[in-house]
Amino acid sequence: MGQITVQGLGKAYKKYPNEWARLAEWVLPGHRQRHKLIWVLQNISFTVSPGEAVGIAGMNGAGKSTLLKLITGTAMPTTGSVEMTGRVAALLELGMGFDDDFTGRQNAYMSAQLLGHSVEEIEQMMPEIEAFAEIGDYMDRPVRMYSSGMQMRLAFSVATARRPDILIVDEALSVGDAYFQHKSFDRIRDYTEQGTTLLLVSHDKAAIQSICDRAVLLSEGKLAMEGEPESVMDFYNALLAERENYKVEQTVQEDGKTQTISGTGDVTLLSAELLDSDEQAIEVGSVGQSVSLRIRARCVYSIENLVVGYLIKDRLGQPVFGTNTFHHKSVLNHLDKGQDITIDFAFGLCIGEGSYSVTIAFHAGDTHVAKSYEWRDRVLVFSVINTSKEPFVGVAWLPPKVRWLP
Repeated sequence: MGQITVQGLGKAYKKYPNEWARLAEWVLPGHRQRHKLIWVLQNISFTVSPGEAVGIAGMNGAGKSTLLKLITGTAMPTTGSVEMTGRVAALLELGMGFDDDFTGRQNAYMSAQLLGHSVEEIEQMMPEIEAFAEIGDYMDRPVRMYSSGMQMRLAFSVATARRPDILIVDEALSVGDAYFQHKSFDRIRDYTEQGTTLLLVSHDKAAIQSICDRAVLLSEGKLAMEGEPESVMDFYNALLAERENYKVEQTVQEDGKTQTISGTGDVTLLSAELLDSDEQAIEVGSVGQSVSLRIRARCVYSIENLVVGYLIKDRLGQPVFGTNTFHHKSVLNHLDKGQDITIDFAFGLCIGEGSYSVTIAFHAGDTHVAKSYEWRDRVLVFSVINTSKEPFVGVAWLPPKVRWLP
């Protein structure tokens, strides 16, 4: 089984004021430094244990791709070290290592040899590679004729033809069609269940939360947070909307989960309750039950307009349903400092059995990204049980009408 140990990893590039300074540093005696270092990664340390799946997230320019290049050895670190045990398969930049003039089959042979497979092993693997890639006759055509999706299909099929000890996947999967993405993630899940160590870089929060045991968040080349995927991705969501006079706070709740609170603080939550039809607060509801989410908030400062939204998430932090008053054409305008507001969202619990959490947001406009007053994750947690409906599986209750046709 494979393990990845990253210790004090950093990467810097030299920046010279002009070309003459670069030349002078090379040839003139005295070893005078004529450059300054531009750090793209600094002091990154984490360990991926054998059989663990870890996701790496971060905004564009955070250093994710650089980190993977350092881990896989395609770039050399300025500081720190990386240690890996076991056979490694990496899918980084799309089609990296492919020769455009060679056929897909020829490139598959070369890529598989670089992964350490013998010619005899590759010949045995080739039918599986062809079957999984599903590119048909293009297997024997030059790669320059491939679309980006076809390149990704072939590259992924070769990299995962045999279960590796360590699998490293960059954003390359994002260019594929939906069908192949599902197929690829199914294979990744199968491999992790069998003990493969996974390092996944993705902007897809759902992928990281559903596949990974832990997540690492990079921000401006530094490790901003490491921990349970839902908490890390909540923090990432807060950073996406960060602006001037914007705060991001995290607190550990009684159940050990982390709550993220972010925004300007112009509006703050006073209370939130899930109520039954008798307006009694509940923590457990039944499938199909009519409930209402009652939210009370206070304007800390005067604001021009207020949109209130909520998001229901499942136990993995995956969004189940969310909406806001903007989309329901119900926006409050010209609110005074100190003014309190109360709003009810009435709906049926048309969701499956399980545990759910509620996120609440106060903002201007259609989303919280432009101007967020307050965003609170895990404001309340509730459970749903099935007491009266036909048995079913999943997070959505969509009861069908069944009829046999002649």
